[in-house]
Amino acid sequence: MKQNQLLFVCTACDAQYAKWSGRCLECGQWGTITETVQAEVRKPKSEINSTYPSLETQRLADIQGQNVLRIQTHISELDRVLGGGIVPGSFILLGGEPGIGKSTLALQLALMVPNVLYISGEESVEQIKLRADRLSQLSAVSCQLSAGNNIDAAIATIQRDKPALAIIDSIQTMYTEEAPGEPGNPTQVRAGGAKLMACAKTSGTTIVLIGHVTKDGTLAGPKTLEHLVDTVLYFEGDRHHDLRLLRAVKNRFGGTDEVGIFQMTEKGLKEVANPSQLLLQERGADAPGSVVTCLLEGTRPLLVEVQALVTKTVFGYPVRKASGFDLNRLHVLIAVLQQRAGLQLGQYDVHVNVVGGIKVNEPAADLAVALAVASAYKDKTLGKDLAVFGEIGLGGEIRSVRQSEKRVKECEQLGMRRVITANSSKPVANSDTLKIIQVKNILELITHS
Repeated sequence: MKQNQLLFVCTACDAQYAKWSGRCLECGQWGTITETVQAEVRKPKSEINSTYPSLETQRLADIQGQNVLRIQTHISELDRVLGGGIVPGSFILLGGEPGIGKSTLALQLALMVPNVLYISGEESVEQIKLRADRLSQLSAVSCQLSAGNNIDAAIATIQRDKPALAIIDSIQTMYTEEAPGEPGNPTQVRAGGAKLMACAKTSGTTIVLIGHVTKDGTLAGPKTLEHLVDTVLYFEGDRHHDLRLLRAVKNRFGGTDEVGIFQMTEKGLKEVANPSQLLLQERGADAPGSVVTCLLEGTRPLLVEVQALVTKTVFGYPVRKASGFDLNRLHVLIAVLQQRAGLQLGQYDVHVNVVGGIKVNEPAADLAVALAVASAYKDKTLGKDLAVFGEIGLGGEIRSVRQSEKRVKECEQLGMRRVITANSSKPVANSDTLKIIQVKNILELITHS
């Protein structure tokens, strides 16, 4: 028995409503809701309980394991994030904000791996050639280029040529005639992603799909496809800085704790072997409010400079600003400094900046931020040979962080002479060139600083 149901669907975000409205409540767009008739098919009760053939099962102990030979990309930072290389037949999603460098990384990958098909829906083959000449790597290996927006034609080309790697740039520009709406809406993105996933699994070709992320990361972005793909890579960075970070937030064939670090240059992305030295090479003279901390990006320690500026507030309410650091966490640390260390910051503006465009996401930087604020408040320098790391609790206690030994070793290699950290149960031994200062709480630290 068939019944026709009248629905109103938003062409931008695919939201459904029972009646027409001028503005979509989900995405906020105006004039995008259109009327449609959806046919609903209801099966009789006798057909619902119909029998289906059962699935074949195997004991886990009887299944023979296979050693998969990964494809080496010859880009060590990318291989690190992928877990040692590309798994044949996998479906990889490379996401990031527009203009961050996704197409540059994808083209460098296409020029380094043999037997690659690059399909672009944003540029012509002549424009891709210009970008490849700028990278100065065109003579490395052969790469087949194509420009088109039809995803069914792209799949037919992959099945005909059978490349080892296929790159689709980007999913927002591709469309399939089997799904309604314009290219880039959620319906087209989901339908195209499902078709490409089936193509990757049946043909054995590894498909790298590029997707743009909007500011909220939800509308027509890679968030729509994360459950379909095998690996999700996010390309992050500040457009005003050269440093780029490649993170794996999902990886069925490896871990998600590694981070690839690149530097954007005129000739494309350059791998950064020692990011700590790059971030600290332009550090100025010793000034109040400047301190170095050691972060852990995946399994790699990273030294960055944290700066703080404390000024007398002009208005009645003090201003707190943070760049590269969580603003809510900064409010908590300021409250701890006031209550536990006796710093009267209620009438002062506090500004915190993490140099180099790095975004701090781990609690190990708490101690550095608090010490930088205290140094700026007291107008006292700390020295360029000092590095601090540790987590601060609400009681003012300083807690230890993971892999302290690796952080201390990185600090010693970069020329630091003093390291302040938590007084943990596993103390770190001093060396000939490095002195370890372990403190229990923030009051003890501020008093002796």
